[in-house]
Amino acid sequence: MYINAAGYYVPETRISNEYFTLINGITSDWIQQRTGIMTRSRASEKETINYMCRQAVEDAIPKLPYHIGEVDLIIFASYSPSDTVGTTAHYIQRDYGINNAKAFFISSACSSAINAMEIISSFFESGISQRALLICGDRNTSYSDETDPVSGHLWGDAAAAIFFSKEAYSEKEPDVIDVITQGLGHVGQGPQGVLLDLVNDGIQMPYGKDVFLNACTYMAKNTKEIVEKNGYCLNDLSYFIGHQANMRILKNVVKQLDIPENKILSNIEQLGNTGSVSSILVYAQNQDKFEKEDLVCISVFGGGYSAGACLIRF
Repeated sequence: MYINAAGYYVPETRISNEYFTLINGITSDWIQQRTGIMTRSRASEKETINYMCRQAVEDAIPKLPYHIGEVDLIIFASYSPSDTVGTTAHYIQRDYGINNAKAFFISSACSSAINAMEIISSFFESGISQRALLICGDRNTSYSDETDPVSGHLWGDAAAAIFFSKEAYSEKEPDVIDVITQGLGHVGQGPQGVLLDLVNDGIQMPYGKDVFLNACTYMAKNTKEIVEKNGYCLNDLSYFIGHQANMRILKNVVKQLDIPENKILSNIEQLGNTGSVSSILVYAQNQDKFEKEDLVCISVFGGGYSAGACLIRF
């Protein structure tokens, strides 16, 4: 399947590490050394998840080679929706008059965007769909506890939108040549590793070390598997994009795979952990950098646990 257009939206407000020093005594150096984060994006009251996602769609539309009304599948991927009944997928469908599309919401924590891509690929292969819109966003600060010294300083807010088609509209469109995903509820702490208590405690990460170890393991494993499965070697990769949870994880993964660190694309230093959108947000932010023949791997790990990867050829 082919990527027709990509767009994104990031709130302008940035929260510095020093903010958390005032709240719970954690120093900026401590946060940066352990996560790579210096600031994180924060949505204002106006910047709801529907607002951010709509702005991401707006950013993509000028690059779209067909009218948005021709989309026949809309998937909203997130773990922090504002509404699980009238979802962002339906909001976008109504707002843009995409009247003949299937629309639904999926969630697999920070793997959600890659799971959505796998669903889109399956719908294309089965003939159910021809053109799809993936909307992905998380408004983590709706649920994060800033006073939590374990994970309260991690979270950022953002959204991205990617349009896909079964057939290419031009030779310039990148080809998603493969997508793989995994449910890993049986691994390590599984569902207890990262939690979202919608009523009381918000986002919690009580087993950070377990998350770190398994993220390093499965992001590396899936990167190697998807690259070699499709007839390439790791040296063929032009860029590596991982879930933006922790810069130490990204560096660990590329070290395992002997990929040069200068091939890592990242935004975690400025935006923090933006959740399920983080990896495709990096893709959308760097789309003008990619050139013909580039090979890009996106590899993610999420709560539950879950994991996945995709391989994109230009």
